[in-house]
Amino acid sequence: MAEVTLKIKKDNGEETIQAERGTLFEELAKRYQKDYDAQIALVLENGKIRELSKSAKKDAELQFITVKRSSGHKSYVRTAILIMVKAIDDICGHDKSKLVKVEFAIGNGYYISPKLGLKVDEAFLQKLDARMRELVDAKMPIRKFSIPTDDARKMFAEAGMRDKDRLFRFRRGSSVNVYELDGYRDYYYGYMLPDTSYIQHFRLEPYEDGFMLVLPTAANPDQLEEFVPRKKLFGALKTADEWGNKLGVDTVGDLNECICDGRIGDLILLQEALQERRIAEIAREIVERGGVKFVMIAGPSSSGKTTFSHRLSVQLASYGLRPHPIGVDDYFKNRVDTPKHPDGSYNFECLEAIDVELFNKDMVALLNGETVELPTFNFITGTREYKGNKKTLGKDDILVIEGIHGLNDKMSHALPVESKYKIYISALTSLNIDEHNRIPTTDGRLLRRMVRDARTRGASAQRTIGMWPSVRQGEEENIFPFQESADATFNSALIYELAVLKQFAEPLLFSVKPDEPEYYEAKRMLKFLEYFLGVSSEHLPNNSIVREFVGGSCFNV
Repeated sequence: MAEVTLKIKKDNGEETIQAERGTLFEELAKRYQKDYDAQIALVLENGKIRELSKSAKKDAELQFITVKRSSGHKSYVRTAILIMVKAIDDICGHDKSKLVKVEFAIGNGYYISPKLGLKVDEAFLQKLDARMRELVDAKMPIRKFSIPTDDARKMFAEAGMRDKDRLFRFRRGSSVNVYELDGYRDYYYGYMLPDTSYIQHFRLEPYEDGFMLVLPTAANPDQLEEFVPRKKLFGALKTADEWGNKLGVDTVGDLNECICDGRIGDLILLQEALQERRIAEIAREIVERGGVKFVMIAGPSSSGKTTFSHRLSVQLASYGLRPHPIGVDDYFKNRVDTPKHPDGSYNFECLEAIDVELFNKDMVALLNGETVELPTFNFITGTREYKGNKKTLGKDDILVIEGIHGLNDKMSHALPVESKYKIYISALTSLNIDEHNRIPTTDGRLLRRMVRDARTRGASAQRTIGMWPSVRQGEEENIFPFQESADATFNSALIYELAVLKQFAEPLLFSVKPDEPEYYEAKRMLKFLEYFLGVSSEHLPNNSIVREFVGGSCFNV
């Protein structure tokens, strides 16, 4: 049999080997597994991600991807979900996988909600767990095949998977990739592991009216960490899901039908009204609590904090208060005093990058009725400046403070607890691709940031994608640990927004070149956006949070 030349690139060097044409990548992965500290999940063949079930058919450069990498971890999660829905199909009866919906992630748990009267109790979870482990132990292969789009729609419709039928009604491609596990067929967005035996770590835990599928994190892929419930976060996500149900838009297929039917204008107005109602509720709670002088707002990148702060200020003003915005960023230490990462780059996201003591000194003085000149940070020179911005807090004055560390009590340690009201804001996407394919909230935020940074800073998509891992690390360390301490949670995601962001993001993503490291992430995002029909931004109110990213806001954002 003919041979192919393969250059295996590893962290500790590279090796060139000869292999028979058609050798499975999985066989090669097993040969080199000893050189990696985590399970190999995928392979890069000449820079293109390939599943291990594929084979080497030509000379190539190979790099293995483990479950510690984002794409590898996602393939683990995706495969675990396939095994779960197949197990439900087995224990509940054929074509019953539609009894559950994969909703959203909370930490290392993925919330699965019941549908059509499915009762989730201890007996059900025991049966499901047992069947999943049987499938894992059987080492069943996961087969991928392509069928014409019309045939796929018919197949899914006959199986009762109307969400997938609707999704592929709008597919431009002539074919659909389908995964099959022991006769069960389903569609999944992204790559899979080659067989069921790869999913060695999972746990099912009852949660609210459904259950959590608890899986390892990318950081610790060989062990199951304890699932930590986050009730406030769950409540915000559940509310968003309920809004979607009321609006009749649970999945991308629903959204596309809404666009085609000419109902998108009404949907936008309804969604914006629901958000405004929530902002008004938070404002009322602040007023009714009494004694609040500092509204502390924090959230991850591209959550829409600035627009939210302005809209909350309008609502507070309607109660006769006089809100004043303050950015924690103005209390950055001078650049020369800023801590650095091990690689020598500045760490602007750690608490130590802020002059915490000066912030507390100024805020306490304001609380005591003194007049304080507030600083302005010059991001060009990297120094703090004073430009005569003096403040005095009167009876009806209230400060609206936005910053990454707003929920961390160390940031405002000198302020009385009763003087603070803390708000966690994030874009918590509730829209699904279909009922078994969720949309990670990070994808929505990355698209927001990409569009905004290109518009306001001239930043390329390549640069934004390249910075994203360090941004996410800063969020994990400085924001997410404090989100449950907030007095209120605000979800800034809008069910229609990805259809609007699409037209702005696609040209940016297409500009990423094949020889750049961010190319394949850009391609993944482009493929993701293909699911959506586009919507013009002209329909958006000028105070919409989406305006912070696409432009045209009535606020100074």
